[in-house]
Amino acid sequence: MGTGSSKDADGGSPGEGREESLDQAGGQLYVSLKMENYKRKGDLIPHVYGSVPLVGSWDSSKALSMERESASMWELSFVVPPNHETLDFKFLLKPKYSNFPCVVEDGPNRVLSRGTLKGESRLAVFRNGDEVHEYKVLIKADRVSPFDLAASWRAYRENLQPSTVRGIPDVSINSVPVAGAENGSSASLELDLEHYVIPAPSTSANSGMVYAANNAENPRFSSADGSGIVSNSYKDGSFSVDRSAKEMEVSIPDPSKVYSSSGLVESKSVGTFSPLQKQDGHRGLFVDRGVGSPRLVKSSSSSTFAFDLKLDTETKNSMPAAAGAVAAAAIADQMLGPKEDRHLAIVLVGLPARGKTFTAVKLTRYLRWLGHDTKHFNVGKYRRLKHGANQCADFFRGDNPEGMEARNEVAALAMDDMTTWMQEGGQVGIFDATNSTRQRRNMLMKMAEGKCKIIFLETICNDGRIIERNIRLKIQQSPDYAEQPDYEAGYQDFKGRLDNYEKVYEPVEEGSYIKMIDMVSGHGGQIQVNNISGYLPGRIVFFLVNTHLTPRPILLTRHGESRDNVRGRIGGDTVLSDAGEIYAKKLANFVEKRLKSEKAASIWTSTLQRTILTASPIVGFPKIQWRALDEINAGVCDGMTYEEIKKNMPEEYEARKKDKLRYRYPRGESYLDVIQRLEPVIIELERQRAPVVVISHQAVLRALYAYFADRPLKEIPHIEMPLHTIIEIQMGVTGVQEKRYKLMD
Repeated sequence: MGTGSSKDADGGSPGEGREESLDQAGGQLYVSLKMENYKRKGDLIPHVYGSVPLVGSWDSSKALSMERESASMWELSFVVPPNHETLDFKFLLKPKYSNFPCVVEDGPNRVLSRGTLKGESRLAVFRNGDEVHEYKVLIKADRVSPFDLAASWRAYRENLQPSTVRGIPDVSINSVPVAGAENGSSASLELDLEHYVIPAPSTSANSGMVYAANNAENPRFSSADGSGIVSNSYKDGSFSVDRSAKEMEVSIPDPSKVYSSSGLVESKSVGTFSPLQKQDGHRGLFVDRGVGSPRLVKSSSSSTFAFDLKLDTETKNSMPAAAGAVAAAAIADQMLGPKEDRHLAIVLVGLPARGKTFTAVKLTRYLRWLGHDTKHFNVGKYRRLKHGANQCADFFRGDNPEGMEARNEVAALAMDDMTTWMQEGGQVGIFDATNSTRQRRNMLMKMAEGKCKIIFLETICNDGRIIERNIRLKIQQSPDYAEQPDYEAGYQDFKGRLDNYEKVYEPVEEGSYIKMIDMVSGHGGQIQVNNISGYLPGRIVFFLVNTHLTPRPILLTRHGESRDNVRGRIGGDTVLSDAGEIYAKKLANFVEKRLKSEKAASIWTSTLQRTILTASPIVGFPKIQWRALDEINAGVCDGMTYEEIKKNMPEEYEARKKDKLRYRYPRGESYLDVIQRLEPVIIELERQRAPVVVISHQAVLRALYAYFADRPLKEIPHIEMPLHTIIEIQMGVTGVQEKRYKLMD
C-alpha cells in the first residue's frame, strides 16, 4: 500500500462545487468518518490509519480506534482546514490495545479532499480467511468557526477537572474558619448593615404592609350607590339576592334534615376523628388516597365498558398551569371525578381573631404558585363596601335580624361571585368569613350544588396570648377601626363583637372539613380531616400541617460570580471568579452580623460547587446541600452562550423567547419543572422556625421569590435576580415583608 498523498480529483467531480463553497467560507471542517452495520466480533473493533496529518503513520499499531456511536455505528471525528492537503487512509479491524490479529480492508487507499471522500467505493471490504465482510462507509463534513472550537475545547477541559468540593458532606457544620477564608479588607462590611439596603421593586413581597383582606377579590357589583343590588330579603326560609341583570334564590334547609350531626360521613375519609373523642397531643392521620372511582360509560359498539376520558372545554379551562405530579393529578381528578370536583371551594370557619384571613392568604399564594388559578374572596370586604366600615358590635349580634340579613346578603354575594368566576374557568376559591353557624354553612352548600366541591377549613385557637395579639393587630390594621381614634374604644367594641359570635358559634360537624386546632404557634396542636380525598385536597392538608406564625427571616442570594457568569455561559459547574470569591467573604461577614443571635439558623445550598464555595467562608451554622436547589437544567444547551444557541439552534432560541415559562430545554427542564421540584423546599421553609440562608441560582431563586411575593407564574422567568444581592424575606404574623441588601456591584 502506498504512503504518498494522491493528487486532487479532476475537474467536474461531484464534490467540486462543495469544495469551492467550503474554501470561500473559511473556518474549519469538522469531519466525521462512520462505519455502519459493524457488529463487534470478539476483540476486533474498527480503526483508521494513514498519512499526515490524519494519523501520521501507516504503522497499524498506531492506528486510531473508532468509537461506538450506537449498536451498529462506529465513528471517528477530527478537524482540518477546509483547504487541507489531500489525506489518504484505510480502515482496519484489530483489538484496541493489541496489534494482533489485524485485518486491513481490501482495495486502494481512500482519499479525502476538502471534506469530500473521493472514489466510488462506499463499502469497506474485509477478508479474514474464507470469510468476506462488507460494511457501509459514510462521511460528513460541517464548517465550524475557530471560536466555537476553542469554546468547546475549553468546556471539555473544564468538565474533565474534578470538582473542588468533592468530599464535602451533604450536611456539615464548620466550627472554625476554613483555611484561606479570612476576611480581608476587600471583603469587610460597614458596622451598620443598613448602609447596604437598596429599594425593593414595586412588586416586592411586602404584603405585611397591607391589611390582608384588602388584597382579596373586589365585588362584581357596581352602581351609583356602589351596591348594584335592588333588593334582598328572607322569605319562608329562603334567601334571595336580586341584581340588576340576574336573580338568584338560595334555600336554607333545616340542617337536621340534610346533614348528619355526628360529623362522620359514610364515604372515603382520611384521619377522621369524632368531635367527642379527646385527641390531646395527637395530630390527625393523613393518607392521600387519590380520586374516587372512575365513571364508566357503555360503548355503543360493544358490550364492554370503557372510561369516558374526553376533555370538554370547561375541563381544559380548569387545568392548572403546571407540570409533573400536579398536572397528572389534575387530569385524573378532572376526567374521573364528579363534575363539581373540577372546582374547589375552601370555606373558612372560625371566630374572629383566629387567623382565618392569614391562613386564606397563605393558602391562596401556595396554590397559585403550584399553577392553580386561585382567588381569595373576603366577605368582610364585601360588607364594608356594601354597608360601610363603621358597624358597631351590635351589628354582629345573633338576635339582630337586620344585621343577620345584611351579613347573609354579602356572604351570598361573595359566594355568587366566586361560583360565577369558577364557571368562567377559575379553579380554587378561598371563601374567607366566620361562617360560624350551621345555617350559614348550609346556605353556602346549597349555592355550591352542582358548581363546586366545598371543603370547610375551621381554625380553632385556645391560646389566649395569640388571640389577644390578633385582636390588637385587628384594631391597628382593620379598616373597620380606621376612623376610630380611641384605641381602647375600638378594642372594647371588637371584644363585644367577639362575644356576639361566641354565643351562636357552632363547630363544623358536617360535610368535608379540615380542623386546625392550636396549629398557628408551630409547637404542636392538632389537625383533623374528614371526608377528604384527591390530590389537591391532600396537598392542602400537607401544606397546612407545616405552616405557622413564628416570625423568622429567610435570606435568598445567588452564588458569587462564577467563571461561566463572566463568559456568559449558562449552566455548567465552574468555580467562582475573583469577584465571586470576594462576595463569598462579604456574605459570610453579613451572615455573622445579621444572624449573630440566631443559633438555630441554617445555610442551604445546591449541589453545584459555585454555591458550596460561596457558603464555605460561613462558619458556625449547619450547611445542607439540596439537589432541588440546583440551577435549571439546560440540557444540550448547557455550557453555551445565548448567542451560540441563537446561531446554532435558532428554532430553540425562538421557542424559548416565545414562552420562557413553559419552554423546556432539549433533554433539560422548564420553569414549570423547576417549580415542581421546589415544592419540598417551600414546604420546609414554611415549617422552619429559625432563619434560613438559601444560596442558589437565578432560575431557582426566581421561582422561590415568586412564591413569597405572590407573583404570577408568567412573570417568574423575567424577575430580576441580580448577583451579589441579598433578599431578606421576613415571615410572621403580619404577612411577608421584604428588604434588599447590595453588598457589591
